[in-house]
Parts: sequence; structure tokens; C-alpha cells
Amino acid sequence: MSDNTTPSRPAALGAEGRKTAADKKTAPNESTTPTEGTTSAEGTTPAEGTAPAKGTTPDRSAPPDRSAAPDKSAPPDKSTAPGKSTAPGKKTASARPDRGIAPGKKTTPGTSTTPAKGTVPAKKTTPDKSTAAAKNAAAGRKTAPGDRPMTGKPTTPTRSTAPGKTTAPTRSATPGKSATPGKSATPGKKTVAAKSATPGKTTAAAKSTAPGQKTVPGTSATPGKKTAPGNKPMTGKTTAPGKKTVPGSKPMTGKPTAPTKKTAPTKKAAAGKKTAAGKGAEAPARRPRRGPRFSVARGWFPPLGTKGRIALILSLLTGLVSHGYHLFRYPLYLTDEGIYMQRAWSVVRETSLSPYTYDYDHAPLGWITLAGWAFPLPKQFEAFGNAINTGRFLMLLVHIASVYLLFEIARRLSGSVLAATVTSFLFNVSPLAVYFQRQVLLDNLMIFWLLLSLFMLLRREVTIRSVFGGGMALGIALITKENAIFFVPSFVYLLYRRVKGSASSRFTSTLWPFAAATPIGAYVTYALLKNELLPSGFDFDLNNPPADHVSLLYTLWWQLNRNQGTLFSHTGLLQTSWLVRDKFLLIAGVCAMVICLWIGLRDRKRNLGFLVAGTLALGYAFYLVRGSVVLDFYVTPLIPMLALNLGMVTDRLLKGTFANRFIRGAHSVTRVAVPSFAAFLLLASPASGYLVHTNTEGHTQIADQYQSKINLTGMQHAQIAWVRKHVPPNSRIIMDDDLWGELHDIRPFYPYAHSHWNASSDPDVRDKLFKKRWQNVDYIIMSNKMRRSMMLNNSDGRENWILQALRNSTRVWSVTEGNIRLEIYRVQ
Repeated sequence: MSDNTTPSRPAALGAEGRKTAADKKTAPNESTTPTEGTTSAEGTTPAEGTAPAKGTTPDRSAPPDRSAAPDKSAPPDKSTAPGKSTAPGKKTASARPDRGIAPGKKTTPGTSTTPAKGTVPAKKTTPDKSTAAAKNAAAGRKTAPGDRPMTGKPTTPTRSTAPGKTTAPTRSATPGKSATPGKSATPGKKTVAAKSATPGKTTAAAKSTAPGQKTVPGTSATPGKKTAPGNKPMTGKTTAPGKKTVPGSKPMTGKPTAPTKKTAPTKKAAAGKKTAAGKGAEAPARRPRRGPRFSVARGWFPPLGTKGRIALILSLLTGLVSHGYHLFRYPLYLTDEGIYMQRAWSVVRETSLSPYTYDYDHAPLGWITLAGWAFPLPKQFEAFGNAINTGRFLMLLVHIASVYLLFEIARRLSGSVLAATVTSFLFNVSPLAVYFQRQVLLDNLMIFWLLLSLFMLLRREVTIRSVFGGGMALGIALITKENAIFFVPSFVYLLYRRVKGSASSRFTSTLWPFAAATPIGAYVTYALLKNELLPSGFDFDLNNPPADHVSLLYTLWWQLNRNQGTLFSHTGLLQTSWLVRDKFLLIAGVCAMVICLWIGLRDRKRNLGFLVAGTLALGYAFYLVRGSVVLDFYVTPLIPMLALNLGMVTDRLLKGTFANRFIRGAHSVTRVAVPSFAAFLLLASPASGYLVHTNTEGHTQIADQYQSKINLTGMQHAQIAWVRKHVPPNSRIIMDDDLWGELHDIRPFYPYAHSHWNASSDPDVRDKLFKKRWQNVDYIIMSNKMRRSMMLNNSDGRENWILQALRNSTRVWSVTEGNIRLEIYRVQ
């Protein structure tokens, strides 16, 4: 070391081979090795081995390290401290750490470069080792002196400027303050040493940012946004919240800084590699937001949302209006309504399942539900005028609950609110639905329990509670109406897909059938305890019914073997009752069922909802066309299933239409306008019969279910009023079941008034009261289709004596409205 230089305070010793700045000299025209960890305003580092500036206090705490020779293998360093050039043959002196460069000065080649005020003197590391400050700087921590450097690949040295060339003065310095190269800092404060380059990579030129932070070269201060190299950085920005600054450093005061010039460090790095500074500062690219996931098998259902809630509320209100208006006037009280209400009356009044001998023709839970509904009411069966009106009000509540369940089921099977809305609309306004769902039918109660069971299986998580509840609801549906068994295959398959692969699949797949079998087991146990499970002598001969007692299994066998023509004949119910009321729902619904089955079978994994909807409709359609006895209201459970298929197919077709690039811009409007226009056509077209229809005289008028002038049940009230006025209470009367409740529960009572079915089949009524003689009949009260029912029930001649009494009678009262005719006959 020459005598004219004063040794500066050495940095803490690192790995072997490290030298302090005071131990190095630069030869004329010899490039200096850049120091890792410090950067100049142009992105360069102070030359390695420069002598300290004049006037600095020598560091006597440690002897200078002269073990390592200057590194002459590095290419010439083209970067110098801002504002000075070196002259050949001159020595460079390192400046004090708190001393900066005056802007605008130049140095001749070979002169010492003075680092900016506030920088830490450079430390020399071996080419194949990096300092520990590299890690600490990335984390925003200050490097402690004496940290042992991390070994690694040698950094690529930066190029020095050619002799005689000058660099642009730093324009960002505020008068009176010196800044770390490339950064704004408070005078006298130290900043963190720049991060050393990753082995084999060039270091990035620093930009002026808030203290303690580094940015990627050529990027703006805002994270994640790139600017071209050399562009002006954003000024007046403070550090982002949560980022660590160097203790004692001052935040930026909002003064503008000059843009740094593009120097060698900002040039292209090694191919395919990013700079170290870029790694710490670049924000990861944000992934595009995906739409909501949807999977029926995994329970990934989109949320209902605000639009869904509005659609659900509108669906509930539509169901309330369409089924509630004109409820007690239309349609006419029917036979089966009277049967179920008379049995509910027996449960409440006599604590038995039927006022007659219960022959297990239907499972009892349906009228037990009706009894539970009527029992707590103030006037019980007369709370809404009469027994059937009381039952009809319960049907309205059941329908509203079924609308909610069907809406949610359609939305979860399709993932679409539109599909749920279309489904609920058809379920609410179809004339076929309005006609049968207003009536007191076991089928309506069965639909509610079926939808509840399906809803429980479509919960987001298949829990023990949902599986057990779904199984119990299905079991209740089965002992409400036995034909619910035709929906069971679809339920089993849905359960299998929901629990497949889960840890509790074996347990839940066993719990569900156990829960479903529990209500059925209770029903069978009841028959077993009464000794009415098996017929006498285990005889299932249909031509010889058991005489000593009824049998559950015998009745089931008899029902399975009944045969009554086909639906597709010109006199069948399909032509005479169902298509007349709603052609659109039946024809379009069957087509939609086929489409759902085709879509679901093509991809059972992705289109599980379509497969479930299609099989639900197919299973019950098979029950209707199998060739056994079918009554007109047996179509009721098929209505929500066809509506479900139509809703899902409508949604799929509209989605395919919206994918067309020509109408993609009108997606949101069209998605609402198209179904609304179709609904308007259905409601306004007389051919559909939804809101208006063409009567027998060829005039277009409001449909019967909404026409206030039509009061069909009023005809029956007038019939009962005539009976109470002119017929003695002790008269022996043959009637239909629709009037049974009014004659037995309202004073004066008519205890000898019985339906033609019980008078011909129940031994106590047939043999003890009437003794099978027409002379023992006083009055015959004829309902609208009672004569036809007696003819159908007389296949074995059991009602011959009643028909003979009708031939020997005189009509004393009658009323006719359209094709409805009510009569009263007095037997001679």
C-alpha cells in the first residue's frame, strides 16, 4: 500500500479470499471488479479496490487483508459512479460512506470514483460466492457486518465504461442531499446494500423507490406493471403497506427523481433467466377468474344469488295465485277426495283407519296426515266450510312447499336459475297441474315427500343427517302412495354417485335404505299384529278372496294383476282427459325427457342432473303405460317430472344459442326475453288452455280454473241442501263418497248414508243393512259420473241390486252445468 493513502475501516471479514476496499489499488487503464451488493445511479457499482477518500479516518480495528490478488479476469467495467470519469494512471479513492457526489462533475479515466453519500463501502467476494446480504435484502432485512457469504456460482461482472467516456449526471438528487445510486435517501442515513446477483445472472439496475425497497429494472413502482427500460419511474409513491423499510431511513417526500439511463446492468441477462431483483419484486401473474364450479356428484352448486331469490319468490307467488284462486269452487268434489277425508274423519273421531273394514287398498299415512292437519283446527273438518275444503287448503300449502323444493332441485341438477324458473312456472300454471293439485289426493302428498327426499340427497354435503332424512322421506312417500316405488331406481343411482369415493360411502349407502325401510316396516308390523299380513291358508286365488279376514299381501297381489285396457285407445284417459287439458306439457315434456336421457347417457359424469331428471320421468311413465288400471289423477306425479325435464332442456338450448357470436352481446337481455315471450304465448294462446280457452260454443273465454262465474262445487252444496230439507236423517241412502263427510259430520247426521262401493263390497253394510235387496234403498244421490263407476265396478255382478233400485226410482232433483249433471232419485 502506498504511503499517500490512508487505510479505511475494513468491513467484517467474510470467506477466505475477501479483501477490503483499503487493500486494493487500480492500475492505469485496468478495469476494476464491481463490488456485489452496491449499485450506482446508472446501475453500476463502485470500483473494487479503490482507496478511501481523503480525510477519512483509518480503520485500525483489523489488519488489512492482502491475501487475495486483484481479480484481473473480469472484463473492463464500463460503469462508473455518476458524474465522474476516470483518467488513466490515476488512483481511485473510496469516499466516506456519508459523502456523496456533487451532480454534474466529471472524472478523468483513472481517477477514483466516489460512491454516493450514504452507501456502505463495497465488499469483495470471491467470484463463486455470494454474500448473505443477498438473502437478507430480498426479505427486507439489513445485512449484519461479518455475515458469512453464501457460496455459489460467480456473478457475471459488469462492464466498465470506455476511457474518456462520461456518464450522465444523476438528476434525481435533491440539493443538499445525496442519494444512494439509483435511490432517494435521507442524508447521513444508511440504506440496505443492494442484493447480490444470483450466480450466473446479472444484477438489475436499481430505481428510485421508497427506502428499503427494490424494484425490477424497467418496471414502474406499482407492483406487477412493467414499463420499458429507461422509462421514467413513478414519483411521489410511498412504500406499499406491510413492506419493511430500513430502520432510520426516511420515506420519500414525493419529490420527483430523474430517470436512470440504460446501462450495461439493464441489458439482456442470461437467456431464459430473470434477474435477482426481478424475482423479489415481480408479482405473480394473476390467473383468470373461472366461473363457479358445478358438479352434482360432488355437491358443487352455484349460490342462489339475488336474481335467484327474486325468481324463487315470484315462483312461490305464482303458485299461490294459480292454485289458491277459485280453490273451493273448482274443480268439482271428486270421489277419492271424499274417501280420503272420510278416513281422516275416522282417525280423529273413531281412532281407526277407516269407518268400514280396512282392506289395505292404500297405505294409511296419507289420511293420517290429513287427520293431523284437521285435528288442531278450531272447527276441525268444518274449519273451511266442509271436510273437503279443509283438505284442499292443506293441498295449497303442500303445493307451495313443493314449488320451493322443485325450484331448488331443478337449480341444483342444472346449475341454472333459468331452468328452475321454467320448471316452477310449468308446475304452477299447467291446467293439468291446477286441476289435480287442488284436489285432496294422496298423490299430492306423495309428491311433497318425494321432492323432500330428492332435496336431501342434493345437499352440498352428504351428511348422516341428510342421508337419514332423505331415506325417511322416501319411506313416508311409499306408505303414502305405493306407486312412489317407481322413482326408487333414480334415487338409488343418485345416492351412489353422491357417496362414491367418500370415506363414509359404505355406511351412508347402508343407512339410506335402512331409513327408507323403517316406515314400511312399521306398516307391515301393524298388519302382522292384527294377523292381516297373509291370507287364510296362504291362498292368493284372485277368484276367491279370503272370507275370514283381509290381507295386506293379498291386496297388493290383486292390485298388481288388475288390467283395464290401455292409455292409447281412443277412449283412454290420454285422449279423453289428459291431452284435453294440457297438450303442451305432455307432448313437449316427453320430448324433453328423451333429450335429457340422451344428454345424460352420453356423459354421465358431467351431465348427471340430466340423467336423473330423465330417469325420474321415465320410471313413472312406465308405470302409467304398463297396462294396469289407471285413474285420471294418476298422472299427477308425472307433472313435476315433465316440468323438470322441460326446464333443463330449455336452459341447455338457450345456452347453446347464446354461444353464437352474433347474439352474444344481447346475452343478458335475450336470456330473460326468450322464456318470457314463450310464457306469454302459452298463457295467451287459447289452444294451450293455460289462461284462456275456447268453450263448446266456440267462444274464447277465461279458463275454467280462473273463471269466477263457474262455481262447480256450489252445485254439490245445493244438492246437500235439498237432502237436508227433504230427506229424513234415518233414510237408507246410496251415494258417492264425495258427500260422505257432510252427511256424517254436520248435524243432522245421516248414519245410514253409504257409498255404492261399500254397499256392494262391505259385508256389514251389504248383508246387515241392505241385505242385497233394492227394496231396502230409500234414496240414491247421484254424482256426476257415478252411473259409469257403478257399471265398471259391476264386472262380477256385485252392484246389480243397486242398479235395479235405480231403475225403480223417480228423479226428484237435478241440476246441469255444461257436461256436469247432478241428480237425486227416490226409490219406489
